[in-house]
Amino acid sequence: MVKICCIGAGYVGGPTMAVIAVKCPEIEVAVVDISVSRIQAWNSEVLPIYEPGLDEVVKQCRGKNLFFSTDVERHVAEADIVFVSVNTPTKTRGLGAGKAADLTYWESAARMIADVSKSDKIVVEKSTVPVKTAEAIERILTHNSKGIKYQILSNPEFLAEGTAILDLFNPDRVLIGGRETSDGQKAVEALKSVYAHWVPEDKILCTNLWSAELSKLAANAFLAQRISSVNAMSALCEATGADVAQVAHAVGTDSRIGPKFLTASVGFGGSCFQKDILNLVYICECNGLVEVAGYWKQVIKVNDYQKSRFVNRVVSSMFNTVAGKKVAILGFAFKKDTGDTRETAAIDVCKGLIGDKAHLRIYDPQVSEEQIQRDLAMDKFEWDHPAHLQPAAAGADKQVSVVGDAYEAAKGAHAVCVLTEWGEFKGLDYRRIYEGMQKPAFVFDGRNVVDVEKLREIGFIVYSIGKPLDPWLKDMPAVA
Repeated sequence: MVKICCIGAGYVGGPTMAVIAVKCPEIEVAVVDISVSRIQAWNSEVLPIYEPGLDEVVKQCRGKNLFFSTDVERHVAEADIVFVSVNTPTKTRGLGAGKAADLTYWESAARMIADVSKSDKIVVEKSTVPVKTAEAIERILTHNSKGIKYQILSNPEFLAEGTAILDLFNPDRVLIGGRETSDGQKAVEALKSVYAHWVPEDKILCTNLWSAELSKLAANAFLAQRISSVNAMSALCEATGADVAQVAHAVGTDSRIGPKFLTASVGFGGSCFQKDILNLVYICECNGLVEVAGYWKQVIKVNDYQKSRFVNRVVSSMFNTVAGKKVAILGFAFKKDTGDTRETAAIDVCKGLIGDKAHLRIYDPQVSEEQIQRDLAMDKFEWDHPAHLQPAAAGADKQVSVVGDAYEAAKGAHAVCVLTEWGEFKGLDYRRIYEGMQKPAFVFDGRNVVDVEKLREIGFIVYSIGKPLDPWLKDMPAVA
């Protein structure tokens, strides 16, 4: 019986191992983490992350061949294959601060593997890591090997939150990178045989280590670039009277381009896009590729511009001040069907409005008040450290209240900002919301989910990203 252990019980490790366990009943899978509360949650009725379909998969095999444990060293020692899925935050100080990945947690995991191992192991990079990380890990393991052989593989995840379980059951591809030696290729085949339980062989791509590591960064950079491209167009659409949805549809029907990731919004978020592009920028700079680094840096700049443009539009439309005004924030997660708030555009938008002394009433169906307050109190990049190493939550911000539904959020508000495309926001009774708001009543739709014409008929002044401007807004400056 092959034994698999995954270090790190987060958004990647938990769902990935659950699907391996359910698809490979003869393999024993252990997910380990030093966070007691996180492991307790994985063993409870309320899992620590929200992902459609995850509950059913975990409950199907938990306690049979899927185990969640804090006994990290025992499970690592017993495993044949060790996946490492730990945090790789962006460095906040020292060499490469603000761009380079901090591999502290990765290195400590590698040293622990070397300390406790009593048999040969395949060590699999699951976290997103910079190119050549495998080489560094290999050196740590080799210099502490005590005669034990290790093979390092890169097996990056390509999951989209909200559809992670579907992505795992039916992936576009599984990528495995290994050394081009006989032992390296045996390790690749061993991991390939695990995925082959349910993934067709032509979808399992085998490359060298560096290609696999770089492919993950490149894939996220390409996706983020598409979002920044359509968001750049949204600004031009507003200036010219074009409709970004129509432009994106016309562009996306070209088979060479395709329609995916061409939805204009207040900006991309999530744990990977910004972090991976900054990482890519740093690697390019380190290799003297200044123009290439500048090209990718622009993707982040456009994303930041889109968020600040949205805040400026809100403030300038409301007589150049939101001081003391109630603003309803609908949605805080970085996208629908997830409770994940990492790098969500809502954080920057809320901080921008708070900076102008607005009073925010926030509602999101999947994000807790504690998480929202913590996110708004944290500095950039702090979210990507384990919870016990994050700064203690400060007292709740007096300008922010978190409420239980959209109607409560909008009651008495001067404006409503839609920041996550939750389905329920399309079906709200906007006439009821209008009647309970201060007048003039504004809707700023950062996700293009509302029916603009219907809301204008009700009486709202509506701003929707990349859409022809409301007559009210045409006379207002785009920047406060």
